[in-house]
Amino acid sequence: MGIKDMIEGKKEWRAHVARVKALPREYQIVYKEIQKYFFKVGPVELTEGTALLSGILDLFEEGASLGKGVLEVTGTDVAAFCDDLIKDSKTYADIYQEATMATKKATD
Repeated sequence: MGIKDMIEGKKEWRAHVARVKALPREYQIVYKEIQKYFFKVGPVELTEGTALLSGILDLFEEGASLGKGVLEVTGTDVAAFCDDLIKDSKTYADIYQEATMATKKATD
């Protein structure tokens, strides 16, 4: 990754954060919890840009513009909402498990 890519990535992230800050407070709180959850669970695509988080942000902006509460958008089980979004995504936990299984097979 070159310096130009890093600068563009920072600009993209700053614009993303500005959009989050423009959301109603309840949306910001839930968004930040979702973000923490994803950083903990580790879907690999989080390292490939902001597409996943931007998609959630788009959804939240639409819900807010329609006057919906955030839980009307996500449902009351926000963790299940998150899990559903990444159900087909590879996570770092998956990669670790695959590596562990490969190592175990190699030593057996």
